[in-house]
Amino acid sequence: MNTRALVAEFIGTFAIIFIVAGADALGTGGLVGVAFAYGLTVLTFAYAYSHISGAHFNPAITLGLWVGKQIDTASAVAYIVVQIIGGIVGGYVLLFLLGSESTLGATVLADGVTPLQGFVLEAILTFFLVNVVYNTAVSGKAGNFAPIAIGLTLTLSILMGGTLTGASLNPARTIGPAVASLNFAYIWVYILAHVVGGVVAALLYTNLLKPES
Repeated sequence: MNTRALVAEFIGTFAIIFIVAGADALGTGGLVGVAFAYGLTVLTFAYAYSHISGAHFNPAITLGLWVGKQIDTASAVAYIVVQIIGGIVGGYVLLFLLGSESTLGATVLADGVTPLQGFVLEAILTFFLVNVVYNTAVSGKAGNFAPIAIGLTLTLSILMGGTLTGASLNPARTIGPAVASLNFAYIWVYILAHVVGGVVAALLYTNLLKPES
């Protein structure tokens, strides 16, 4: 197992929770601030660590890449475990800094949003994310610009879905603050939606959108 890759995945995922959930909890810049915090964090750390681990920082992306045979099973499992640990550690660091009265940036369904609506939204947005990962980074079409496209996808997703579900698109992003705040409301909606969105994007790419050799 590549220890360097696991360390990179831990740091990148920790950064997402620490910065993005932290900005959300603090209300920094409102929805637009959180949107750019998400996009810029992923963009920055993708440039920092893509040569080491591929810069997944997200179990939904790792699962999607595993479905498309871009990563072996042992590495995928190790990545997902480390990503979730990174998310939880990030959540507890925010708890230490912001206190138990803070929301810690937990992703929850807004008032009036049903579990089905939340599931559909998170699944679609996660599909967009993994779809962009495949068609920029995996295909190689975007070259060194792939992190920009991926980061912007997250920014756009927050702008659309942030007020409804928090636009997590990432099981670690949801699990980390949920564990630290002990707020597990509808956590299954997010995780299931992220799995479905990531898998559908992977299957679409490998069976239809993948460039011909």
